[in-house]
Amino acid sequence: MDRKPWHGVLVATPLPWKAGEQDDTPDLDAYATHVAWLAANGCDGVTPNGSLGEYQNLTDAQREAVVRTAVQAAPDGFTVMPGVGAYGAKQARRHAEVAADAGCPAVMLLPPNSYRARDVDVIEHYRIVAEAGVPIVAYNNPYDTKVDLVPALLARLYGEGLIVAVKEFSGDVRRFYELRELVPDLDVLAGSDDVVLELALAGSPGWVAGYPNAFPAACAELFAAARAGDLERALPLYRTLHPLLRWDSKTEFVQAIKLSMDLNPAAIDGGRCQPPRGPLSDADAAAIREVTEKALAAGLR
Repeated sequence: MDRKPWHGVLVATPLPWKAGEQDDTPDLDAYATHVAWLAANGCDGVTPNGSLGEYQNLTDAQREAVVRTAVQAAPDGFTVMPGVGAYGAKQARRHAEVAADAGCPAVMLLPPNSYRARDVDVIEHYRIVAEAGVPIVAYNNPYDTKVDLVPALLARLYGEGLIVAVKEFSGDVRRFYELRELVPDLDVLAGSDDVVLELALAGSPGWVAGYPNAFPAACAELFAAARAGDLERALPLYRTLHPLLRWDSKTEFVQAIKLSMDLNPAAIDGGRCQPPRGPLSDADAAAIREVTEKALAAGLR
């Protein structure tokens, strides 16, 4: 492979559940179908067991089964980069060891998320997980973790050889330029769907994405065009998709993406979420339905 495993469009996948409102069993057959569909429609990889995959609701055995299902469904050259976030560093390391054993070329790791960790704690967290021996893509999500992987801290993590890249979810595109100045060799991946054009134009080599679950071909085309600086092709796509892409940064992002999947006849059913994540409000569901149907009517898939 010419590209690094964490480059390109890596889709943070939701998880379908077996039928029955009380069933908390992942539908691994449907999930395998979804992974193969994303690969066939121009995406470069998947990131299972992230927040979109409701990893907090999974047992360790279920998380491992999801990873191995993704690996088995992935064609050659298609990256499986699991999320290995956990409350404890040793637990996260065990998830990273499972990923390495399954053949995953990299993992994605949140900072400690059970408390507002100090910088020294964050560094130790990444140091412990790095003992698994698999490249780590840091995941900066200061909204959910209350720990902000600011550029200076990311520079320390990279300088110690603990990370190879970061999924940047702060939404602040200015950080890309600051990181390029501090750590030119650190790969800064677009982590928020609604700033992907801006970061791709700036030179981001990858997008850890949510909405390609519903529109993989269109999102892959958008990223390729933006990376090439082809605004004539990228801007119309971005304008059509942006009313959907911005849902990736909202609290209801899992429900929103799953509803858009339900509406795309080519996708698997996104279906329900696990509690306490409840159904969308009628107003939100109507808004997502309207913009999804507009994108489908425009020929996006």
